[in-house]
Amino acid sequence: MDDGLFTNYSPEGRALIRKAYDLAKSALAGKTRSDGSPFIGHPLAVAKIVSDEIGLPPECVAAVFLHEACTAGEGEVDIRSLKLDESVYKMVDGLNKISTIKPKDTRLEAENYKKLIIQYSTDPRVTVLKLADRLEVMRSLSIFPKSSRERKVLETLMLYIPLAHQLGLYNMKREMEDIYLSYAEPEQYRLITNKLKATEKDREKLMAEFIEPLKVKLSEAGIRYKLKIRTKAAYSIWCKMVKQKVPFEGVFDVFAIRFIIDCPEDIKLERELCWKVFGFVTEEYEQDTKRLRDWVTNPKTNGYESLHITVKNKEGAYVEVQIRTRRMDDIAENGFASHWSYKGIKREETMDKWLTSVRYALEHPDTDSPEELPQPPTKDIFVFTPTGELRILPAGATVLDFAFSIHTGIGQHCVGGKVHGKPVPIKEALHTGDVVEILTAKNQRPAPDWIGWVVTTKARQKIKQALSEGEQKLASAGRELLERRLKNWRLTFPDEMLTEMMKKRRMSSVNAFFAAVGDGTIDVNEIKEYILTEEQRHREAMEAAQAQEQAKSRRLETSSKDDILVLNAKDLKGLDYRMAKCCNPVFGDDVFGFVTRENGIKIHRITCPNASRLIETYPYRIQKVRWADTPSNGSFQVTLKITTDQESEALNKIMEVVGTFKASIRTFNVQENQRQGTYDIVMKILVPSNMELDKILSQIRAQKHVLKVNRV
Repeated sequence: MDDGLFTNYSPEGRALIRKAYDLAKSALAGKTRSDGSPFIGHPLAVAKIVSDEIGLPPECVAAVFLHEACTAGEGEVDIRSLKLDESVYKMVDGLNKISTIKPKDTRLEAENYKKLIIQYSTDPRVTVLKLADRLEVMRSLSIFPKSSRERKVLETLMLYIPLAHQLGLYNMKREMEDIYLSYAEPEQYRLITNKLKATEKDREKLMAEFIEPLKVKLSEAGIRYKLKIRTKAAYSIWCKMVKQKVPFEGVFDVFAIRFIIDCPEDIKLERELCWKVFGFVTEEYEQDTKRLRDWVTNPKTNGYESLHITVKNKEGAYVEVQIRTRRMDDIAENGFASHWSYKGIKREETMDKWLTSVRYALEHPDTDSPEELPQPPTKDIFVFTPTGELRILPAGATVLDFAFSIHTGIGQHCVGGKVHGKPVPIKEALHTGDVVEILTAKNQRPAPDWIGWVVTTKARQKIKQALSEGEQKLASAGRELLERRLKNWRLTFPDEMLTEMMKKRRMSSVNAFFAAVGDGTIDVNEIKEYILTEEQRHREAMEAAQAQEQAKSRRLETSSKDDILVLNAKDLKGLDYRMAKCCNPVFGDDVFGFVTRENGIKIHRITCPNASRLIETYPYRIQKVRWADTPSNGSFQVTLKITTDQESEALNKIMEVVGTFKASIRTFNVQENQRQGTYDIVMKILVPSNMELDKILSQIRAQKHVLKVNRV
């Protein structure tokens, strides 16, 4: 290493760099770059960028050499033999991990790969070192083969330029952008740079003429300020030309002036001064009112404050002018509203805070310890398939989560996996950088304990769906078996008995009950014995039930026939009969009564789903009934099932319809059906009669977005 290098560091710092350089030179001996030059030239050039252009401490320079010794050298390199500070090894580890990233499709996965680079940077300076490495590569693009050059140019555009922008390394960003343009669009690059050179003297003259009268006015007003003047980079000009579909001369803000007002941090005073300077500018020059942006009166949600205006001088040249105070400029440059934020770069708030800490680390090189700096966000892990495809999963994700993220079928048949070639169980937790291969078996099926082994929503939903489908198949087999046996025994298994037996078995659903029959957990002979026992109890209770019913019938208002009850909604609570919940009869419906063992008479609609079975199986317990001649003031509960398009307007219209009639809503539940693209609504309402209900149903069916209406 030339003794004239890195003279900006102390003797101790240079000694540290010398150790790392010597080790790297030894490890890279005989290794060359694409043009045949010694490979050590690459880390040496990167180290110069880190030292001279960015100004990072000697530990960072040493990390550059040690990283190349580890990744480009032959065999194992014992970098810890140098006994350096642990922070150096931490940076080297981060750089080594980043070097393993081989983007499969940079254009499609740029944001994910960018997050992965940041996550590997446990010391925030690692990202900056990687950017310095990429800048040196871009400066040396001419030595690479065409295929390699094209890949590096695309990676730089999609990954490294946005990162440089976010970190505030604007000079680095501008240089990489211009190099990109010179290779990706060489003709456009030459056009823009040549026009910039050709118009340089014109811009200098324009600048002097533009500022002079404003200087006088600002000075006379006692306003202290400083100017920032800049010419857009070639890449930025090209982007505007493409986006706005204009030639070079049509880009208004090739030349821009920024006024930064020096004043106390008083919001009212700051705004007054900004508008005062604005007034001076627009008095002197013609403004384009369509391009006025007032983020002083109404700051952006991210905190950005500034006045932007485009003006035209007497010769017709356009100049963009930005007016802000020192406080506003500091927030725009260093806070969440920095230049890269309002340019629309995608980001997450947690990552923004960390990237802001990187900027702080660059501006405060005397920070005591890197451990004091915020760490990158760790809520996600980045895992690769054997072919290099990147998958992002939440922290704690397992092999099973990874399998379902690839394909539902692979997840359902997963029996394990391999991480970096080593076999692991399906519940093995994964980590960033793992290369995972999924192992499957044709006969494997999801099990209930899988739910506890996954953290992703997709995996959990698919497992539950598979378990439900499996239960459904068993339930179908169990139902078929029971129906076949009951037919042979000439027995029936009413819903009441099914419900009672489910309660005894502590089963929550009918499907679970029949699934238990299907897999043999419940023996069909046990059901037969239960039915026979219950039928015996029914027969013994029948005479008492009939006698009770006759006594009750005498207490009711009857017609000319003793076996016909006359129902009046007003008297429901005082009579020994109830409306069946399975069909919820309404005044005016065709109904019949069914004598129950314990709950008196239940009134069913003649169209009730249970009507046919009750009438055929228990004809001796059927009671003819009719309504009173006129409706009372009572109300009846009705359940409606409605299917609509996924339009919020449909929900409001349905509730409006109910409100216009003599009805009230008791419950209103909506479920979103993603597969069908509909809302499934279950609504319970109170109505005085079936006539009123028919009006409501008719009006709901007439609504624009309603697809189907059924009374349950």
